[in-house]
Amino acid sequence: MILKFGTRDNVSDNIKKLQSALAESEAVVIGAGAGLSTSAGFVYTGERFRQYFSDFAEKYDFHDMYTGGFYPYQTPEEYWAYWSRYIYINRYMDAPKPVYRELLELVKDKDYHVITTNVDHCFQKAGFDKKRLFYTQGDYGLFQCSEPCCQETFENEDTIRRMMDLQKDMRIPSELLPLCPYCGKPLTMNLRADNTFVEDEGWHKAAERYGNFLRTRKNMRILFLELGVGYNTPGIIKYPFWEMTSGNRKAVYACLNMGEAVCPDEIKKQAICINGEIGTILKDLL
Repeated sequence: MILKFGTRDNVSDNIKKLQSALAESEAVVIGAGAGLSTSAGFVYTGERFRQYFSDFAEKYDFHDMYTGGFYPYQTPEEYWAYWSRYIYINRYMDAPKPVYRELLELVKDKDYHVITTNVDHCFQKAGFDKKRLFYTQGDYGLFQCSEPCCQETFENEDTIRRMMDLQKDMRIPSELLPLCPYCGKPLTMNLRADNTFVEDEGWHKAAERYGNFLRTRKNMRILFLELGVGYNTPGIIKYPFWEMTSGNRKAVYACLNMGEAVCPDEIKKQAICINGEIGTILKDLL
């Protein structure tokens, strides 16, 4: 059974409960999904889309960044003109709102670790310790071989910035098309979409650090703080958080989400679910 919480009557009370849970916790595990970056202003529709992709929208008749990412462009030069813009604004530009910095302010003095399905690097740009971060689904800032012929990734900032500077008429110069330095096949983004996703050495080290954190603190007063996690991949953050809360009577599960602040009946006595805009809630907590 799934229970819904976070009505207007109890939001204030739940914020106070969460403040207490945070203060009393011996460790904090943050699980972040797309809703957190949306709260920080990384939206893929509306004015932000029109600001950067009005030419693509006019030519190809799509109206959001997500749809544009799947459009069957006729040439790789057009494909990378679109994706270089997409990566630049969602990886190398700062988020419009200080939500991630405010989150860091809440936990900076705590024993914390982060697991996220987001690929926009917002945690690290906000000042979170790199060794306390586990990006499970990849990073817009990395290329990988499309085959892949190797389990390596490649930093892409210089290439992406050159694609941005030199593209014209929604095309990049052919000489900027990224190729694998080993096999010569096209490079692609290091994003988990199918079984070709490369889990490089950095990914495995981050996974090991996250596993060690959970193992060495499993009997402590842990706050599992879930932020903006939906149901696209609930098996990565949401379901494990529920299970670990159920297995530790001293644990608290907190879910901050707009419209999806829920928990199972089995952990309702250990849960704090707040239905609302995450950035506003974080300001209230501060």
